[in-house]
Amino acid sequence: MGLLTREEILQAEDLPTEDVEVPEWGGTVRVRTLAGYERDRFEESITEQQGKRARIIADNLRAKLVALSVIGADGQRLFDEGDVRALGEKSAKALDRVFAVAQRLSGISDRDVDELVGNSGDGQSDASTSA
Repeated sequence: MGLLTREEILQAEDLPTEDVEVPEWGGTVRVRTLAGYERDRFEESITEQQGKRARIIADNLRAKLVALSVIGADGQRLFDEGDVRALGEKSAKALDRVFAVAQRLSGISDRDVDELVGNSGDGQSDASTSA
């Protein structure tokens, strides 16, 4: 393996997908790995800076990640930020199933959330999540 060129990096197909059966919704959804900027947007949406401290905002955390990760057959996102509240009102079991795949595909772990809080101030968190 040699050094990659700029073109090789930019042309690499590095956002794998996985289809997930969601019987509660009556079918299958396609989940795509988050792009770098999408992961940054997700992390920003679940934290709130309070002086030197950061707080995890767990409100609709699963729906936020699902909205960023679920795509249609054309590869485009099915949901936008305006859909997060409605998506969060869907079955918790269904959301959790899709969230788990989105989390795994995008490499988001509980440790990542802890590090996010730890890197945003004095390491204190007012709340934590099981993301």
